[in-house]
Amino acid sequence: MAEQYDAVIIGAGPGGYVAAIRGAQLGLKVALVEKGKTLGGTCLNIGCIPSKALLDASEQYWKCMNTLEPLGILVGPVELDLGTMMKRKEAVVKQLTDGVKGLMKKNSVAVIHGNGSVRGPGTVQVTIDAGEIIDLNGKSVVIATGSVPAELSAVPFDGDRIVSSTDALSFGSLPGSLAVIGAGAIGLELGSVWSRLGSDVTIIELMDTILPGWDLQTARTLKRSLTTQGINFALSTTISNLKKEESGVRLHGRDKKGDPFELFAQRVLVAVGRVPALINNLENIGVVVDGGRIAVDESFQTSLKGVYAIGDCIAGPMLAHKAGDDAIACMEILAGGHGHVDYGVVPSVVYTQPEAAMVGKTEEQLKGAGAAYENGSFPFRANGRALASGETEGFVKLLTDADSDRILGAHILGQHAASLIAEVVSVMAIDGSAEDLARTSHAHPTLPEAIREAALAVGTGSIHSA
Repeated sequence: MAEQYDAVIIGAGPGGYVAAIRGAQLGLKVALVEKGKTLGGTCLNIGCIPSKALLDASEQYWKCMNTLEPLGILVGPVELDLGTMMKRKEAVVKQLTDGVKGLMKKNSVAVIHGNGSVRGPGTVQVTIDAGEIIDLNGKSVVIATGSVPAELSAVPFDGDRIVSSTDALSFGSLPGSLAVIGAGAIGLELGSVWSRLGSDVTIIELMDTILPGWDLQTARTLKRSLTTQGINFALSTTISNLKKEESGVRLHGRDKKGDPFELFAQRVLVAVGRVPALINNLENIGVVVDGGRIAVDESFQTSLKGVYAIGDCIAGPMLAHKAGDDAIACMEILAGGHGHVDYGVVPSVVYTQPEAAMVGKTEEQLKGAGAAYENGSFPFRANGRALASGETEGFVKLLTDADSDRILGAHILGQHAASLIAEVVSVMAIDGSAEDLARTSHAHPTLPEAIREAALAVGTGSIHSA
């Protein structure tokens, strides 16, 4: 007889493993099914964590080469040991995946490694590596299978010359040249890693700006900074075909003027987004899939009663923290409580240097909607902590409702923007105003003071702007 559970979760990424922990904390008997050998999904194994390890290491290397002398720090010749850098990345990943494994044990979550599929309400079939098939029964089934890199039909992955983000995290040698197709977060981050380490990087984007959909001022300022750092950009450019040659790949397309575009690169990284990794037979068992994503109601339940879905599988931004938010809310509902995610205050981050972070509406969206809004900005060059640390590039911009002063959006470009955005998200989550931020004491000297100054700028004016 199949083992009985309150919840069977398929997928152990930041949606699935968080759901497992939260469910166990709420008294549910939980089983977690994962096809990979380690837990943590894309984020911990081949996404967020390894990319940040390489971003940090490459930034330290680049700073040693370019920014220490003005600080009075003189160093000898700086050399790259890519093998050691990769080993350190793998060690960080292992520590975190081992940590998740320990959390499953601590919370008495049953972990089953194998390919899971939903056979019907309350039934999950798991195929183990050896071919063994086991059945799991659960009062509820939660699909949390995440996403995979999107592939262009004209540029299929081969894992060598034409690669996905997964491959680009583990190059065995430094590419002399790298073409990146896609100027979103993944393309900019991995382009930055390999550019800092010495590759000749060109980022190609179909749209006329990097970070399509982001605040234009943020995108344009970041592009200028990355260009100064040595990254080349080809915007409003389409790639129609490519040809593999003995030493690399030759790309062909059209530029923004309609003229032929040609570029040779040793390797090509395709970074045009991600698509849901849906398990098989969902529609056959009555689960509605809309536009490639599983349709769910406000309780995360699919069209098949007792079957739920969270994270990248459903509508909303494909972000690890959004998946975790979904997970907590879903399991609280399954435990008989209440759960809700306000997708309007889920932040997005790009871990370049400077970092970029945003939450809520952009100025372009507000203008397009004809909304009455106020704009308060403050540059980091006028912030004492940023000046002292030599990281003065960027700004904080707050967008507020003209009548209520409620914060509608925030955009930060600069050092530690990924961490700074959390303060604004917290205020927005309780429908707070710019005045709330402006009246909140901030320690001096700190970078968050720039947020307060931007909030003051919405009203009668910031204190320290020239």
